[in-house]
Amino acid sequence: MPVHWTVSHPQRLVVAVAKDKVTVADIEQYFAGVTADGAMAYRKIFEITHTPMALSEENLKALGQRVMFYAQHGQIGPLAIVASSDESFAQAQIFAEAAPARRPLAIFRELHAARQWLDAQPAPDSSS
Repeated sequence: MPVHWTVSHPQRLVVAVAKDKVTVADIEQYFAGVTADGAMAYRKIFEITHTPMALSEENLKALGQRVMFYAQHGQIGPLAIVASSDESFAQAQIFAEAAPARRPLAIFRELHAARQWLDAQPAPDSSS
């Protein structure tokens, strides 16, 4: 499984790491898993540094549209994308531009900086 994630209900946080070649189906499986865990509104870190350019710009935009769908049907939480390579950073920018949902989203080169920023974002209410 190229995308691994953990959900912390006490911290209202999802941490995901993508490795190797990732497909649209892998990301959709992540979306489905997070939704099934009731964590779509949680704060999220998504680390894509070790992911080769597996997704086309078209696929990244399609995933951005999927996020917009989730946003229309409920709250989605702040997202910190960690992308230390130039290639992964460019992919993250394409995705971010395709998913202009009303939620904080930032792209970082280092996990530590992403976590600091995410910790400063308000956690969603438990009533969400």
